[in-house]
Amino acid sequence: MEDIKEETQRVSVSMQMEAEHMQNIFGNNDLYIKKIEDDLDVIITDRNGEIRISGMIDNVNKARRLLMELAALSKRGSEIQEQSVSYALELSKDDEDESILEIDGNCICHTISGKPIKPKTIGQKKYIDAIKNKMIVFGLGPAGTGKTYLAMAMAITAFKNHEVERIILTRPAIEAGEKLGFLPGDLQSKVDPYLRPLYDALYQIMGADSFQKNMEKGLIEVAPLAYMRGRTLDNAYIILDEAQNTTPAQMKMFLTRIGFGSKVIITGDSSQKDLAVGVQSGLDVAQKVLGKIDDIAFITMTSKDVVRHPLVQKIVKAYDDYESKINVSAKRHEQMLKIKSNRKNHDKRYDNDKKGRNQI
Repeated sequence: MEDIKEETQRVSVSMQMEAEHMQNIFGNNDLYIKKIEDDLDVIITDRNGEIRISGMIDNVNKARRLLMELAALSKRGSEIQEQSVSYALELSKDDEDESILEIDGNCICHTISGKPIKPKTIGQKKYIDAIKNKMIVFGLGPAGTGKTYLAMAMAITAFKNHEVERIILTRPAIEAGEKLGFLPGDLQSKVDPYLRPLYDALYQIMGADSFQKNMEKGLIEVAPLAYMRGRTLDNAYIILDEAQNTTPAQMKMFLTRIGFGSKVIITGDSSQKDLAVGVQSGLDVAQKVLGKIDDIAFITMTSKDVVRHPLVQKIVKAYDDYESKINVSAKRHEQMLKIKSNRKNHDKRYDNDKKGRNQI
């Protein structure tokens, strides 16, 4: 009974914070603090550099720990964003062992504008750790989880550190639900629309000039998956994007191109296939075939790892819930058809037995 009383007791605690960090944490018009108040059911007030948190003791302790972590992030020079606050709240609710501070501590590289590229979620941190430690990594998950962008950052870092001699980026050239027709121009012009997301990441991290120079030297190659056939890729960082649109034969062809000194990252989202109806995905087959092989890691991220606008996370979650309901309904329908089929077979056997007995 004593524990229950303590958990339901309302308390107030105070903590000191410097004005510059307080401004970073509170957000425009106190947006972030209001979000913390609503989610944890606490009241947070600022009195000349002293923050007071009031509410139930358990919620107050969670809010205090969260504000301390955000303050430590701010002291590192990190800009507090709505996504950071939302994810820190998720961690506090789930009682995760890892804090947002531990996740933020691993800077991969900087963009051309000087912005640090870091993992922002537990899923992203596991993804980066797997890339460091494994030869082949499958990064799986919905749009917005940073699968391709983080892979590009790791590839460019390895290239700059002379860990590999070149970067090879590829993806299957399949229309995303619409027919593009006969594209004009040379071969590069025809495949560029399919590879544009890879170019965008390269420009942002490496810069257009550096990218063009290395591309002209053949040190960076961006090509459709079909161009990988018949090649052996040594001392290279190879990224296969949109792998859910590969066929099993294409995936096998790609994986058998890998040579000595190479690192391979394969990204994909099984919920966004653009393959023809009835065509099996090479990514789905690879998960079944390669799951137990050492030095191959499968890292699956979820809607919690989405780092785009918070609305994207809600959209991904809504679609996941909808598709789960559809799958459950489909399974029930399949079970009902089996039951009906078994009943028909049983009735048919009974009628045949009855006819046989009557003839006797």
